[in-house]
Amino acid sequence: MLLTCAIGDVHGCLDKLQSVIAQCEAFANDRPVSFVLLGDFIDRGPDSAGVVDFLIALQAKQPDRFVALLGNHEAMALSVIDGLAMPDLWLSQGGAETLRSYGVGNARALPREPFDWLRSLQLSCNDGRRFFVHAGIDPDKPFDAQDEHALLWTREPFLSDARDHGRLIVHGHTPVPGGQPDLRGNRLNLDTGAVFGGPLTAAIFDAVQTDPIRFIQAV
Repeated sequence: MLLTCAIGDVHGCLDKLQSVIAQCEAFANDRPVSFVLLGDFIDRGPDSAGVVDFLIALQAKQPDRFVALLGNHEAMALSVIDGLAMPDLWLSQGGAETLRSYGVGNARALPREPFDWLRSLQLSCNDGRRFFVHAGIDPDKPFDAQDEHALLWTREPFLSDARDHGRLIVHGHTPVPGGQPDLRGNRLNLDTGAVFGGPLTAAIFDAVQTDPIRFIQAV
């Protein structure tokens, strides 16, 4: 039975990412396992460059079982690279740490290949039971009418909306106090603040039930 492992916001925490993936693979115990990473791979943490290189290699190894989603931090960086936004906001929100990890002084000097890979990332993934996305959805719109801003940036009214969305919305973006994932009737928040000293959290799903069968964390 195929397992799906969804992983919350990484933010340059390479050691935690490698640990949680190894734990997911050990839990799978030779069962096929796919990965969905919920975005925000870069910024704030110590090794954004290492995280992106690791993810590129992981996707090359198993392209049919690996989905990486775009986060708002990747979107901010790409806007600065493309000259569509001033760098101040991005730098203040962790972009300075990303530049440092690549050993460059400004966004235009960042290497092309890893950021072209980030540019290629999709915004969401729908497996029929779960809708995987970075930030959440606009609760008043169907899935096929969601806009990029909602998928990358939303908090309210999504976080407080208790309606059944027809899928379990699996997201990150908003750090959960206390380091534990926030599972509700209609959504699951996997951002447990890895870059702020909390754990990096993965949720393991199977094809039988909608809710996770297990949570795995790397501290």
